[in-house]
Amino acid sequence: MGKRYYETMFVVRTDIPEEERNALAEKVRGWIEGQLEGEVEEFTRWGVRKLAYRTQKGKFTEGDYTYIIYKADPEKINQLDDLFKVNQEIFRFQTIRREDLEKKVRKTQKEAKIKVEEPEISEEI
Repeated sequence: MGKRYYETMFVVRTDIPEEERNALAEKVRGWIEGQLEGEVEEFTRWGVRKLAYRTQKGKFTEGDYTYIIYKADPEKINQLDDLFKVNQEIFRFQTIRREDLEKKVRKTQKEAKIKVEEPEISEEI
């Protein structure tokens, strides 16, 4: 089975220094490219944002968000969730499959395969 598109967003605690939060985001990117053998298409750091509700016994009211779109093998995608579960600094995460991006890529590939032949013009009179 080929690689599929996925979108992952995770939230890091804000009570750790910003350098560590940035390093953690880069660690996740490296994990996707290394362990999952994925291809990162988009990597966006949204920064610190207010949460909709308090989490973990009212401890956090804001979090540092990171958003990633990438291609990876479906068999290996659960390894990323395992990394998030083990890491104490990441307290919220979500990974979803982006079928809309897959369809878009298939459509552009299909259009590239279709060649429109132009009629030959003969100059016979």
